[in-house]
Amino acid sequence: MTVEPLTKRSVQLLKMLYDRGQSTNTYTLRVKQDELSKQLGISRQALNVHLRKLKNTGYIRTGRGFIDATEKGLNALGVSTTPAFILIKVSPVKRIEVYEKIRQLAIARAFRIAGDVDALIIVERENMDETLKKLYTVDGIQDTRSYVTIEVIK
Repeated sequence: MTVEPLTKRSVQLLKMLYDRGQSTNTYTLRVKQDELSKQLGISRQALNVHLRKLKNTGYIRTGRGFIDATEKGLNALGVSTTPAFILIKVSPVKRIEVYEKIRQLAIARAFRIAGDVDALIIVERENMDETLKKLYTVDGIQDTRSYVTIEVIK
């Protein structure tokens, strides 16, 4: 795949989107509507009615080949859009095994980091306790510290 270089105007547009945009949480489903209607057991027309209502109320965004559940939609489901962070100190001789166990967890994101701790996990607040229970069973984790976000500042 050939990547074309960005024009000056494209860079300007991307920078404006970044500077003026607002960070949001979305969950994207890439599926064709006829496939989704079959999975739900409804007609394509019925699916379109539901999608239009959800889109008009701001619960979803749609485009060619994708549907985004917006922050408003996630809130309607009771899913928190303010994440929790778990910092992990790992035994140096167990790093490979610990990172492999972390990859298997149902979490939003995980990073190897440099500093006083070795890894950072981002989870939904509702899943923090469950994730911590799983981490406590992993041999090689020396310490964890958990932080819950209160609000989005920017």
